[in-house]
Amino acid sequence: MQYRTLGRTGVQVSSLALGAMNFGRIGRTTQDEATAIVDAALEAGINVIDTADIYGDGESEEMVGKAVAGRRDDIVLATKAAMPMGAERNHRGASRRWLVTALDDSLRRLGVDHVDLYQIHRWDPNTSDEETLSALTDLQRAGKIRHFGSSTFPAYRIVQAQWAARENRLSRYVTEQPSYSILQRGVESHVLPVAEEYGLGVLVWSPLASGWLSGAVRAGREVNTHRSAFMPERFDTALPANRARLDAVEQLADVANEAGLTMIQLALGFVTAHPAVTSALIGPRTPDHLHAQLAAADTVLSADVLDAIDGIVAPGTDLAPHEKHDTPPALLDPSLRRR
Repeated sequence: MQYRTLGRTGVQVSSLALGAMNFGRIGRTTQDEATAIVDAALEAGINVIDTADIYGDGESEEMVGKAVAGRRDDIVLATKAAMPMGAERNHRGASRRWLVTALDDSLRRLGVDHVDLYQIHRWDPNTSDEETLSALTDLQRAGKIRHFGSSTFPAYRIVQAQWAARENRLSRYVTEQPSYSILQRGVESHVLPVAEEYGLGVLVWSPLASGWLSGAVRAGREVNTHRSAFMPERFDTALPANRARLDAVEQLADVANEAGLTMIQLALGFVTAHPAVTSALIGPRTPDHLHAQLAAADTVLSADVLDAIDGIVAPGTDLAPHEKHDTPPALLDPSLRRR
């Protein structure tokens, strides 16, 4: 396992991090399976566990808390808030009112008195940066969080938040967590360069592109992944974006075979090769999935392999742009761009 410094925090983290979104009802992973996954991950040298309050409406946090009990100090523990937690309109977002409550709820579910990294799950356009950063700074000073970061923020919002922290003499975001894979490279255009400019640690999610890069999705083979059951449109090869992804996957499989690598090694080795990336979040549902992904822990891709990937999916290109999660709201809502 490789270790890197998380931005400018001085905290050493593994190049692969354990994402716990699949713990519980989302991935149908039981507590015993979750604990076995955590045990194996820690044994392999992973020291980061990332979850969020919305994963299973708190179920993932509860399962993580049980799995790490008695060894909390050996783990860089991260969670997130801001996504809706129920129908109540103020039980979401990045207001002081909600973040104070949401963090207490997360700490209770995790069974800890602090988290190492608290992340704003999505940018909240209804709350000012000053409001959010002020609340996070106070929670940090209270000892409930060690550091805080953003997740899936557009590049211009990352810049704005850095400016707001300096202008108001508040603590700043020290990490960003974007979606990044061979098939979704749009963050290379702006988000990753901005993260480098401000010295942010970067924890990338979905490096296997929801299973497209796991080896489970191939031409002429029935798609049989967990995600295809509840997101069928993401794997419907009648759609142009999915046909483009399938074509790219077939070419990437040839590159992997020639290099003596699995598709998982190719995919994880690719994202961790970017100089802005600190860790890649893996989200196994079973111990077998974890072991297949751990095989990529020390994978270093050669320049020839990286060049071959660039020839299949050009740098800065998203093959499924409609699945981007950091698109500015004005591009999605006509009322925000028309008088």
